[in-house]
Amino acid sequence: MNQPRFSGVIPPVPTLFDAHGEFDGTAQALLIEHLVASPINGLFFLGSAGEFAHMSEAQRAQVAEFCVKKVAGRKPVLIGIAHCGTQQTIDAGLHAQKIGASGVVVVNPWYNPLSEANLLRHYKSIASALELPILLYNFPALTGQSIPVNVILELALNCPNIVGLKDTVDTLSHIRETIHAVKPVRPDFAIFAGYDEYLLGTLILGGDGCIPASANFAPQLTCGILDAWRKQDLPRAIELQQSLSWIPSLYSTDLPFYNAVKYAIKLTGVNIPVHSLAPATPLTEEMKVEIGNILRRAGVINSAS
Repeated sequence: MNQPRFSGVIPPVPTLFDAHGEFDGTAQALLIEHLVASPINGLFFLGSAGEFAHMSEAQRAQVAEFCVKKVAGRKPVLIGIAHCGTQQTIDAGLHAQKIGASGVVVVNPWYNPLSEANLLRHYKSIASALELPILLYNFPALTGQSIPVNVILELALNCPNIVGLKDTVDTLSHIRETIHAVKPVRPDFAIFAGYDEYLLGTLILGGDGCIPASANFAPQLTCGILDAWRKQDLPRAIELQQSLSWIPSLYSTDLPFYNAVKYAIKLTGVNIPVHSLAPATPLTEEMKVEIGNILRRAGVINSAS
């Protein structure tokens, strides 16, 4: 197989809660329907933007089951299964497999840095235990450790069901090095930018797409860049890239950024609740104003909104 199993624009979908911290299935269904109707190429649940790190195991299982069932095969569904322990990650992967997910996404363990041998053992154990396609997830700003290119290459060569990488690094160099190392020997290995603004650069270098939070509230930007690139309409791709360049500041409006993304979705017309689990707190009015200003600068909402 020479074409990647997953490609294009796949947003990390927020998990929606009510004011009491309970999963809000009605709101989640509304958001899922909105996204399925958009030009995105799949949905990724329980990623960083999906708030998995603040959720109980029961909540994670509940959300995974609900979302896979609601999407109902209309687009590919990726489920984040990250844990610090290998067996816990495998258990979550077996659950995702059982409920019918299209694939799983696995950020490397955090808190304790791992030797390359132990990092390889972790991922190879997961690949051996699961039949599902697996995307590696490199996010060194949060895990404290980048997945080295030579480790990615070894996993690509020895684990056929490891099918790609989400590379959330604030530079194109790691993406470029991975493309150069892996694509010649595994052309079906998908390489995604994790940061929105690196989509066009990743495509130019030979990568396969992006997994951007902005595709939840402004899919016309990233999906538009992808479409323009495929049509070789570079002026249009550049125009959209310039609009997209305003978006990254939205993610630092508050930390964690969950409610900023949810509020941006709400401003673009999807009436969802803007609640997250502690230690996240509600947005201030000043934060809300700034998010609106960012979306206006990017052309996502008009000046009257």
